[in-house]
Amino acid sequence: MGVTVLWLLASTAVFMAANSVLKLHVTQGGYGLLAGALVLFCLGNTLMVQVMRGQGLGVAIALSVVFQMVAITLLAVVVFGERLAVQQWAGIGLAVVAVMLIAWPQGVAK
Repeated sequence: MGVTVLWLLASTAVFMAANSVLKLHVTQGGYGLLAGALVLFCLGNTLMVQVMRGQGLGVAIALSVVFQMVAITLLAVVVFGERLAVQQWAGIGLAVVAVMLIAWPQGVAK
């Protein structure tokens, strides 16, 4: 899973950039920002193909969703000043545990 994690981190970084540009589009407007966000989302999905090759569709999407959720939440809190309720933080924690269980190494199938 080593190289797959690098692809996952790269795609998460691109998706974070895309969501940040999209947030700027929402607050400032402008079709250039929207087009930039869409290009970044396409690039992020292209990077995700490598994660899907390494882990399969189900595990790749579960990993991606949780990685992005944690990264974007931290970005929203730190950069954009958004605040989450205790229940929302608990939900993020449960999602992290869930994806750990999904990605946990399995024994050899018989």
